[in-house]
Amino acid sequence: RAVLPEGFCFYFPLSFFFFSPSCAHACLSVNFVKMAEGDEKKSSNDGNEETSISPVAKEADLSDEDRQLQDDLTMLVERLQEQQSDLHGPTLESLRTLIRASTSSMTSVPKPLKFLRPHYDTIKTVYSSWEDGDNRKLLADIISVLAMTQPEGRECLEYRIKGSADALESWGHEYVRHISAQIGEEYVENKFEGSPQTLELVKDIIPFNMDHNAEAEACDLLMELERISDIRQYVTKNTYQRVCLYLVNCVKYVPSPEDEELLQTCLEIYLEFKQYAHALRMALMKPNRGAAESSAHGIFAACSDNIVQKQLAFMAGRQQVFLDLDEEVDASEDLSEIMANVHLNTHFLALARELDIMEPKSPEDIYKTHLETQRPFAGNVVDSARQNLASSFVNGFVNAGYGQDKLMTTDGNKWIYKNKDGGMLSAAASLGLILLWDVDGGLSSIDKYLYSNNDHIKAGALLACGIVNCGVRNDCDPALALLSDYVSSDVLPMRIASLLGLGLAYAGTNTDYVVETISTPLTEGDSSLEILGIASLALGLVTVGTCHGDVTLNVLQALMDVDDSLLIKDRNARLLALSLGLTALGRQDACEATLEALKTLPEEFCQFATILVESCSKAGTGDVLAVQNLLHVCSEHFGEESSKRSKKEEKPADDVLGLPAARASGTGADAVPAAVTVTDGAESAVESADGNAGDDKEKKEEAKKKKKKGSGAHQGVAVLGIALIAMGEEIGLEMALRSYAHLLHYGEPVIRRAVPLGLALLSVSDPKLKVLDTLSKLSHDADSEVALNAILALGIVGAGTNNARLAAMLRQLAQYYYKDDNCLFMTRIAQGLTHLGKGTLTLSPFHSDRCVMSPANLGGLLALLVICLDVKQTILGNRHYFLYLLSTAIQPRMLVTLDEDLNALPVTVRVGQAVDIVGQAGKPKTITGFQTHTTPVLLQSGERAELATDDYIPVSPILEGFVILKKAEEGDEEED
Repeated sequence: RAVLPEGFCFYFPLSFFFFSPSCAHACLSVNFVKMAEGDEKKSSNDGNEETSISPVAKEADLSDEDRQLQDDLTMLVERLQEQQSDLHGPTLESLRTLIRASTSSMTSVPKPLKFLRPHYDTIKTVYSSWEDGDNRKLLADIISVLAMTQPEGRECLEYRIKGSADALESWGHEYVRHISAQIGEEYVENKFEGSPQTLELVKDIIPFNMDHNAEAEACDLLMELERISDIRQYVTKNTYQRVCLYLVNCVKYVPSPEDEELLQTCLEIYLEFKQYAHALRMALMKPNRGAAESSAHGIFAACSDNIVQKQLAFMAGRQQVFLDLDEEVDASEDLSEIMANVHLNTHFLALARELDIMEPKSPEDIYKTHLETQRPFAGNVVDSARQNLASSFVNGFVNAGYGQDKLMTTDGNKWIYKNKDGGMLSAAASLGLILLWDVDGGLSSIDKYLYSNNDHIKAGALLACGIVNCGVRNDCDPALALLSDYVSSDVLPMRIASLLGLGLAYAGTNTDYVVETISTPLTEGDSSLEILGIASLALGLVTVGTCHGDVTLNVLQALMDVDDSLLIKDRNARLLALSLGLTALGRQDACEATLEALKTLPEEFCQFATILVESCSKAGTGDVLAVQNLLHVCSEHFGEESSKRSKKEEKPADDVLGLPAARASGTGADAVPAAVTVTDGAESAVESADGNAGDDKEKKEEAKKKKKKGSGAHQGVAVLGIALIAMGEEIGLEMALRSYAHLLHYGEPVIRRAVPLGLALLSVSDPKLKVLDTLSKLSHDADSEVALNAILALGIVGAGTNNARLAAMLRQLAQYYYKDDNCLFMTRIAQGLTHLGKGTLTLSPFHSDRCVMSPANLGGLLALLVICLDVKQTILGNRHYFLYLLSTAIQPRMLVTLDEDLNALPVTVRVGQAVDIVGQAGKPKTITGFQTHTTPVLLQSGERAELATDDYIPVSPILEGFVILKKAEEGDEEED
């Protein structure tokens, strides 16, 4: 139960938490006991006084066969109490035979157990009176089985240890489950101290589960015992895929460092069975960049097949992991080129030609103003510099990667001079998006603008150089050669553009000499806070997810050198905190030293930076406790703005959620007095107010004391943090959407402004109907900042999808806001993002079936959203160039199949909605509602592809991006 703003509580469903295996088994045990108890009770006389029936009535309800069985069992129990020991052996054998016959396949409580349950204590007394021997051990086995019907204790396990060494499976699956549950409880309580025999039982249970399609239960038990690495000795060629699939899906539910242990276990299993592509995916999922690269080196070294190595290189390139393979692998130059994404532009253009979308589009093709309703007396449209700037961004986004457009590549100077000052910078930089990934051809097209006499145009060309190199590695390092000379320039726009360009060009590379170059403003000590912020942001992009020690130290030192008042007032200081968050992205507990150092800063800035760093460190983990802490932060109330807002919102007790008098009955600082909301009782309310004036005064003073001082800026980061943590896990994502709905109703203004950005982060390039409807309502909000962020969020949610519903929605917004320059500007940006790359690109940081998160992709996207928390001072001010941070997240959403020589190979594939098959027996279908296409094809969010031909075998287990196909030979079987 997580407490939200006062007067409201939010409940998480049970499925939002990860239960231990022992809890799950315990639930099964309780149900089993309840079934047994329910069979012994029966209502009589339609619910009259007596609920239990007499033995005579019980016997009357039994069939002749059941009554005979009950009599036989009772007779056998009586025989055990006799002194003639020679009868005990045959009696026990009879009992064992009857119980085994009924428990071998259990769909309900077995009748022998139900009839023997009343004799349980009697049999235990008999056991204690016997001397050690085979009969006593056999009786212990029987008591252990009967203990399944007992609600308390761990006698099932206790008597199993005392019993004989008979095989567990002889007593049935349900018995094995009970033993597993009690082993887990035993381990939690005393770590098996004094009972080493329990481990021997585990060695019997795991093979049994593995042989009976219960791999998930075997994994659960070993995870509970903290021995998951032992699963390796039990997996076989037939079971390793199901085991690894289950473990990989458990990663998001376990805390650190258990998640890395699961990934390492899967990696070793895949290597054992020579599934190198699967193994590399496990390595890339590791949050520690150093550990991931080390594992990847080992995988390349272990693989001797050059075709498979090329596929591995494509996978590493998608994650922007570049490995030096000179020593380990043959043909390392070819592999290095693939990892450097040198061929990305070529294959992307081939896809565009195949889809026949090479024709460049103009902004007007996106706006479709001819479809808008003509307004009377509107007159001619004025050529606005603000709208020309919007068209520059739209032109760049729509034609991203195609190398040609109708504004910049034809006569760029003419279009650039239709913008003013800073607008020229962004207009020139849009050329970088158009020429994205084409390093050789792109730089030659940009080169002429580097010699411009206008500082803004020259700065834009510098930024374009960085954008062109985004996601692509080049041995010559042209971006560094061109931009490093301007890092210390006296001209502010060129200095900013060179720093940001280096950050974009080398995002996620963690290159030492680039870090050293960008760190110059931080180490000089005489730079302005604006330059410090840009340099820190660039460093955060370059070292994203690495916890780089030198970068962290330099940024912290810069923060400590800045005056305390500037840290709070100057928005540029937030970029330094953002840099620390990017460096710690996904690293969980590795950022504790940074958090301690932040405590020395002023409280208001410390709160902002701490929440940002903590949220970034747990990005994509689905950590429930972290989400709860952020919800608590969102429940606080700050400053006078809150009280002003609550007065404005005083209205009849008909709450927007349909909860009558929700605010009227509140007890928090923003609660509305009942006298205000209920007009019928106005006179009595006034009298009551006069009589209790003193009490009201005291309550108001207490409420003022409870309110914390400050702007509450850290609450906006907390809202983004909820999305950042929950975005990697489906159940958490759904719960975050629910919590946002409540925060919109009860949160402070700063929280409401951040909610649209959080929704965008949860549904990047995934236009879900529910999210679109929510953002559509917020785009008409009375708070202009809420509306502006909601419009931008619409663009991010629909980025690269060409979603027709969203496109129509944005055209309506453009008509609605035709007099509001700011909202119209943002609407145009959203329209450009919706048609990103003419519908062939995506901003989603997840790939490989949403299993792997790219820190470099997420870093730029997150940076833009944090900057948009103050959208009017940044994007709508003179810092609109921050929109180019999205270039780090832009990736093709295509499936291209290649032959062994890396030439395009068209084959038929089935594309449909992905189906979760974790834990399902056999070989279930992995997609549903599929359509058959010929590659190359585009993949939407949530879709999965599989080959529709048996002529080829894919080298990669997941058909995304670039997939190499091998010719199938007779006798070959496709490997999942």
